[in-house]
Amino acid sequence: MLFTLIAFATILIGTCSTLFLPDKYFFDAQLIVNDYYNQKGLIGSYPFAMLFYSATMLGKIPFGLVALIQLPIIFYAIKRLGIPKIFGKPLLRNVAVWLSLFIFAVYLSIPSKEFINFLYVCGICYVLIAPIRLWQKIVISTLLFMFFGTWFRQYYILVPILAFGLFVIGYIRIRIKNKVVFNLIGGLLIACFLSLSYGFVKGEFMTQSFRERINKVRVGRDDSQTIITSPVPIDNIAGESISIFYGFFTVNFPVNSLKFFYKPQVMAFLFWQLLLFSFLMYFYNKCLKRKDVYKHEQWVFHLIFAYLIIQGVFEPDLGSAVKHKLGVFPLIYLAMYYDQGLLKYPKKNVKYVIKHSK
Repeated sequence: MLFTLIAFATILIGTCSTLFLPDKYFFDAQLIVNDYYNQKGLIGSYPFAMLFYSATMLGKIPFGLVALIQLPIIFYAIKRLGIPKIFGKPLLRNVAVWLSLFIFAVYLSIPSKEFINFLYVCGICYVLIAPIRLWQKIVISTLLFMFFGTWFRQYYILVPILAFGLFVIGYIRIRIKNKVVFNLIGGLLIACFLSLSYGFVKGEFMTQSFRERINKVRVGRDDSQTIITSPVPIDNIAGESISIFYGFFTVNFPVNSLKFFYKPQVMAFLFWQLLLFSFLMYFYNKCLKRKDVYKHEQWVFHLIFAYLIIQGVFEPDLGSAVKHKLGVFPLIYLAMYYDQGLLKYPKKNVKYVIKHSK
């Protein structure tokens, strides 16, 4: 019942969003539907989004009607993942999920790349919840991520690579209380190695080629107040490594956003992000400690944290960080309810026992 009420409220807000949101929230949507320079095509996130909205005719109707079409599809896709029994209880983890669903009204109710991104990632999640063996889920999800990266967003190719690295690190025997910290440091070091390898081939590091290059031309503009820039020069190995660590914490634990205390939308993002990230960290740590119980769930966490690490390398600003997290929300959803039996195991695996939250 609560899921239905949230869906109805989100659709209502999304339908009316054009009446109260400032024009800057519709910049990408206008770019996609108008296709000013005839860029539509099959390769690239913007060209494909332009082709998608042109072919489906969604780019020809008012944004309010787009919301009435897209948001029900999104909520139906989430419902197919499964609604856990605890969804309606007043738990903090539920608050984080409920807020995420309401944010759809702002970012996924209009023509956007994230709507396409969401549906594709949801398809990957249907594989992850299927009653097949773990190695099959790893292989299929890896191929799907890499395929997605070849024609939509290139950095998605790195997600399964880094996730596999986290998978291997997770099996290193080490006596520490918080295993997730060890895993994340290892994952960030892998990201640094990937960036340095990219720099060796291309002549410049990843953050130089993507995040810093995008933000270089935005400095001083009205929309540049929340951009993410490295605190140190990134033209050397040490600087690039610091930049990657800084980007990860800025995107996922953005306490430096407190300087925008006078901007309610930034404060709302800060609260949502800190709440969401704290739960993901906590549940990831619990999963790593119970490898015998949560074998399949671990791969979900490896994928989502691989994405969060990669996001810290490529994300240009805090505003886009929200949109891009919503694009992978199906993965976040499975992680937030990892202990509710959403992921199915093969029938032969009789040792698996669902551990419900207390």
